[in-house]
Amino acid sequence: MSTVDPEISTAAPRRTSAYGGGPPPQAEGANWLVFAGVLVMLVAVLNVIYGIAAIANSSFFVNDARYVLGDLNTWGWITLLIGLVQAFAAYSIWRGGQFGRWLGIGMALLSCIGALLSIPAYPFWSLAVFGVDLLIIYGLAAYGGRHQAV
Repeated sequence: MSTVDPEISTAAPRRTSAYGGGPPPQAEGANWLVFAGVLVMLVAVLNVIYGIAAIANSSFFVNDARYVLGDLNTWGWITLLIGLVQAFAAYSIWRGGQFGRWLGIGMALLSCIGALLSIPAYPFWSLAVFGVDLLIIYGLAAYGGRHQAV
């Protein structure tokens, strides 16, 4: 009769990690920050494209729309500038800076206001940008300060 010594085993050694041997733990909301950074960059690119289109008086905007402030060309320049600053904010968010977090929140707020004020030019697009900006604000405000604490 053979006996097996319990201390000598041919099985793979067990990991003694408190996290079950899986990937290292992430801070709560780390995925929200990545998601918010991607959304900020997405909205930035789209704002730049639509800003350039509005400056060039592209034909896909509503004809003879009345704006609260300014005209289509003015809103094109405003949208273009917001988009460029949003691209910088997305880069800063990905680098982990608090400056990028607050800049992202501020630019999403400005983008929300700009989207609502430009509803006469492109209503469905403005509401879509508004919804995405709300997700950005939530992700950065709720989880932006916790990404460094693991």
